[in-house]
Amino acid sequence: MNSPVIREWLGKTVGKEGETLDRHDRWLCMMYPRLALLRKFLREDGAIFISLDDTEVALLRLMMDEIFGAQNFVECITWNKRIPKNDAGIGNIHEYVMIYRKSSVWDYEFTMKKDGLERVAELLQHLKESKIPIPQAEAELRKLYREEGYDRGVTLYNSLDEHYRPWGKINMSWPNANTYGPRYEVLHPHTDKPVKVPERGWRWKEETFKQSLADGQRKELHDGSIVVGRIWFDKNEKTQPSSIKFLDEVNRILLRSILSTKSDGGIELEQIFEEKAKFAYPKPTSLVQVLIDSLQMTDGDIVFDPFAGSGTTAHAVLKQNLEDGIQRKFILVEMEPKIAREITAERVRRVAEGYVNAKGERVEGLGGGFRYCELGEPLFDESGKIRETVGFADLARHVYFSETGEPLPRERVSKSPFLGACRGVGIYLLYNGILKDKSASGGNVLTRAVLAQLPPFDGQKVIYCAGCLLGRDRLQAERIIIRQTPYEIKAS
Repeated sequence: MNSPVIREWLGKTVGKEGETLDRHDRWLCMMYPRLALLRKFLREDGAIFISLDDTEVALLRLMMDEIFGAQNFVECITWNKRIPKNDAGIGNIHEYVMIYRKSSVWDYEFTMKKDGLERVAELLQHLKESKIPIPQAEAELRKLYREEGYDRGVTLYNSLDEHYRPWGKINMSWPNANTYGPRYEVLHPHTDKPVKVPERGWRWKEETFKQSLADGQRKELHDGSIVVGRIWFDKNEKTQPSSIKFLDEVNRILLRSILSTKSDGGIELEQIFEEKAKFAYPKPTSLVQVLIDSLQMTDGDIVFDPFAGSGTTAHAVLKQNLEDGIQRKFILVEMEPKIAREITAERVRRVAEGYVNAKGERVEGLGGGFRYCELGEPLFDESGKIRETVGFADLARHVYFSETGEPLPRERVSKSPFLGACRGVGIYLLYNGILKDKSASGGNVLTRAVLAQLPPFDGQKVIYCAGCLLGRDRLQAERIIIRQTPYEIKAS
């Protein structure tokens, strides 16, 4: 936001007082049009995440309520950076991530992985390979939970089956404090006496409970308790039974309003580059990964970062794609050319292809890739007409991409009206009388004479031109679709 480009734009838009961002109103002048535009880019079921400190958080909330609608506010997450910034005698260790959805079309929850499951999996794999007895393995698992301070959503799962798969006991009492569940008799599988019935009744219907007992295999555990299918019973009938859930079945929870990750974005950047990259306070990949993972994305969905900075977002997308197999895409925008080339793009290239870190160690690539594009001069003026300064090559690249969704390779940009073929369709552009015989070209209009001079293509053809003097029958016979410039270029 302190970019010289942004400062220059502010100066032109709001006057001399907009040249700096040391006042709240100037910050609002810069952010409002950008956030309004970003809302248009989102799908109806899309969401936006905005990271910031406490300087402008109050103003941002009001501005987002106006642009997105207060009803589409999701949460203002507090990010615990763990590293204090000692301002005014206070160890400030947090920033914010504000979340808004595009619209009420949103019909799912933000979720996240339970923290620390990788460490649990590593321990269990070691215990299994070492053939540690189940009672001792359970003790080791509980020790890890205590030492690492795990959340209750993980520590509940402190028992292991014969395959070292962690499971926990889930209360079978009726969950609603204002109503009552069914009451029925359940016999203990060992004593054959009725077990204790919950005070407010059972969570399950009687037929569900009895069917589960009838279908389940009976196993006696090392502590004398009994498991029948997915129901756990204590040694005797005095203890209320519980249902069984495995940790890998409930390894996700709702995204928390407080996220605690190391503020190690700078260290990450130093490891990727041989020398310290000149970029202040990059976000950690771990934080952005959690946010990306909280969305129910599928193959081809796009993560867009309009303030790309050091490229953390792309790095996080590639890491998350590798972890869960979902092929997300990313679009990054960085306004400073030097940062875009030397830091943003270079970082993404290295983490995708692999690199040697600052310690001289080889780090394997995450896979994936990207296209690096630079924004050129506008093709159209305020009235929607093609600008006089636009050359054939610039318009050709725009036409080809508009029609095919693919970039036109630089080596294929020539003065030929035939731009190339894509998926069986030939793409042509008539612009500035580029044919050899200009007297026959009719300028940018498709005529019989112009058609006779066009490079041949055996298949469907799309021709961009200012006008067409051929009849409908001739166009059909030649398999030609006309797109009029400039109108259908802009529409496409």
